Amino acid sequence: MNKISTPSDSASKLNGQWNRRTFLASTAGLTAALATGQARGATPVAAKTKSSPTPAGELKFPRDFMWGVATAAYQIEGAANEDGRKPSVWDTFSRIPGNTANGDTGDVACDHYHRFEEDVKLMVELGVRHYRFSIAWPRIVPDGRGAVNEKGVDFYRRLADALLKHGITPHATLFHWDSPQALEDRYGSWRSREMAKDFADYCTATVQRLGDRITHWMTLNEIPCFTYLGYGVEKMPFFAPGTIVKTKQEVLQTVHHALLAHGLGCQAIRAAAPKTCRITAVANFDAVIPVTETAEDIAAAKRAFVADKYVGTTVMPMLTGRYSPETLATLGADAPKVQVGDLKTIAQPLDCLGYNGYTGQYVRAAANESGYELLKLPKDYPNIGPSWLKFTPEALYWGVRMISDALGKKDLPMCITENGCATEDTVNERGEVVDLTRIMFLKAYLRNAQRAVDEGYPLKGYFHWSLMDNFEWASAFTMRFGLTHVDYATQKRIPKQSFRWYQQLIRQNR
Repeated sequence: MNKISTPSDSASKLNGQWNRRTFLASTAGLTAALATGQARGATPVAAKTKSSPTPAGELKFPRDFMWGVATAAYQIEGAANEDGRKPSVWDTFSRIPGNTANGDTGDVACDHYHRFEEDVKLMVELGVRHYRFSIAWPRIVPDGRGAVNEKGVDFYRRLADALLKHGITPHATLFHWDSPQALEDRYGSWRSREMAKDFADYCTATVQRLGDRITHWMTLNEIPCFTYLGYGVEKMPFFAPGTIVKTKQEVLQTVHHALLAHGLGCQAIRAAAPKTCRITAVANFDAVIPVTETAEDIAAAKRAFVADKYVGTTVMPMLTGRYSPETLATLGADAPKVQVGDLKTIAQPLDCLGYNGYTGQYVRAAANESGYELLKLPKDYPNIGPSWLKFTPEALYWGVRMISDALGKKDLPMCITENGCATEDTVNERGEVVDLTRIMFLKAYLRNAQRAVDEGYPLKGYFHWSLMDNFEWASAFTMRFGLTHVDYATQKRIPKQSFRWYQQLIRQNR
């Protein structure tokens, strides 16, 4: 997930409850725009829009478009104390009273460690050919550095083999927030540059052992979430490691160390891989959406995009080798300390950029110093599940477009590596989960993904978050993002109605 909710956020807090009327009102303009290929008055995309736009009823995706699902180790695996695994910062954090909803932990989660074959069969039934999962650092190198736990490696060998047997390509994320507690105890995790070096060594050990099976690698998932949200200035953050620091500069330094880990990790993967491999960086940001598709508002959106804190301090360094000047000016003395050569190391060549896209914010041109104005959403603006997930289907289109147009990365392939929503999924008297809200969400968002493809932007795939309900960080088991319902008491899996809808989308490729 790209955001974290406080323990008080739960599946019962669905602000702006959905109904048919609010959904149709929210998407009427989108549908009209898609029917014509572009909104009235929009500035055309030079040399991109097809000469014969896809008819509104077709919305076909390219034959080689990658359809997949995504999960993360701590959220589904369980087996927290088995086969040599040692605690991660999330094991420690979730045991502190008040940090997670109902005091729950990921000790068992979805018990995927023991049930992975059953879960692979779910993927086969769904029809996906790509699966994004994460490898748990404390399962491979339990102390964070030093000895490799071969039993931990064997689990991922078995998982990869099961996927490949069924024609599903494994996409492995090497870090999805569950860093070894041993490194937090040793030097404070991301507060130290040592973390970047230890991450690179872990990448080397993992890729050497699994690179014969896995050729699609992702480095770190969503840097802002385990830095900005994991370190709080003089107050307890709602995210592991839950470290209190004294200054904003200390927080920004953790961001820089994570970027350095990404760069060193890319180098380690390429050096250790026994086969040709592909490396993806996974970014999260709220898309900046021009409120009208005029030249003025689109230009304003570009300015707002490069000035965004998360974009300017994570995405831009990885893709351009520099921090956003606008962001640095805003940070002032709080900007990270950068050593000679760091930015060159950070800006490693990438085969793909992963975009975890959930929501966005609207912007318009303004006669002020910045040239734009971010528009505050009204109280009655619809959201699904957590309060941060505002219903903005255009986020998938504009998130992809801004990487190409605002940062000039027109030829960098992109994938939606996460997208989905949390809904109040209940099992009815017939044993079904009819999650119509999620289906409406997916229809609207994926039409925008199709628009990006149709206009020539290099969007190559989509991974739904998530295959199954799971441990949703501080919200624990109160948020359900899955296509598959999980009864945590019995571990019974029930494919939801959205599972069947996505299954048909994959079969028809539209």
